[in-house]
Amino acid sequence: MPVRSGRPRAAPAVTVGGLAVDRSPGANFRDLLTSAGGVGTAGPENPLRSSAPPPDPEPMPYALRPAGLADAAAITALLNDIDRIEIGRPETDLHTVEADLKRPDVALDRDSWLAFHDDRLVAYGLLWDESGGERVDIDHYVLPDHQQAGELLLDSMQERALAKARDNGASRAVVHLYLNTRPTLDTGLIEKRGWYVVRRYHVLQRPLAAAEDLAPQLPPGVRLRACADEADRARVHALHQSSFARHFDFQPRTYAQWLQDVDADRLDWSLAWIVSTEELGDVGFLLARDDREAMGWIRNVGVVDEARGRGLGGLLLRHAFAAFAARGRQTVGLGVDTANATGAPALYARHGMTVHFAVDTWEAVLD
Repeated sequence: MPVRSGRPRAAPAVTVGGLAVDRSPGANFRDLLTSAGGVGTAGPENPLRSSAPPPDPEPMPYALRPAGLADAAAITALLNDIDRIEIGRPETDLHTVEADLKRPDVALDRDSWLAFHDDRLVAYGLLWDESGGERVDIDHYVLPDHQQAGELLLDSMQERALAKARDNGASRAVVHLYLNTRPTLDTGLIEKRGWYVVRRYHVLQRPLAAAEDLAPQLPPGVRLRACADEADRARVHALHQSSFARHFDFQPRTYAQWLQDVDADRLDWSLAWIVSTEELGDVGFLLARDDREAMGWIRNVGVVDEARGRGLGGLLLRHAFAAFAARGRQTVGLGVDTANATGAPALYARHGMTVHFAVDTWEAVLD
């Protein structure tokens, strides 16, 4: 998707009860109105008080519209404000947000949402579909003092997720949302909608030192090479698909889709390695990137089933640690499924990685 210059024009809106409501496709007008305020409840009987129910609380004025590429900087600033609250420091980079907005499986006019209060961006949502079936993913971010805005986005996102799944021929939508375990979103708001936690991930980190993190010696019969050409990139893709095939929530991806997923145009392919053995050939890979301000990042490390238990995953990790340390990086990080069945959390712990923060996968089944 080409980058558009200037700020995208807001979708037509109407103002109802102080709430500017997007009436473009994807927004449920009735739901937005009913979620703008709660229903008053009467207290103990008081003869001096009117029998009429108290008025609804005044809704805060929010303007909703889809996101555009020109909003990437504002979205990044919002996500970093949320980072500071949730993990104590900003860790969201502009290029990451831009890559999300450019996803080929995202139609920004229908699959993205921004909520503004007095011209300040206070909530952001994005929806995408890798499955081509019932599984749909969403991102949802909201500042803690603007939960009404978060609910408005959830209304539209849930409606859009179900429509997306039905367009794919499914009868229901199984929607996943990743949230920090201490999120700015009030999780009570999603629990009452039927959302529940199905998985926990840890974001791990490890300090680096060039004098200590040296490239490991290769065992006899083991070779390690960097991605040098298109053929090697295709091998990394194939190894990723085979080594992750039985992992939780894995979605098969074609080579072209995978290149988009990893933001291949920005990737430094010298930080992608393939490990092979004499008897089995190519059996594992590690894909890292050095374009995050906070730390060097290991995106994936995988070894095929028949080669596990030989220390090849640890070898790839130590090689990546050495490469990042040689570049002057002081920290390296990665994410891991805490219920991983291949022993990955223990492997990372043995290599000095500790928990930076935790993320839960929330699920809702919509029909």
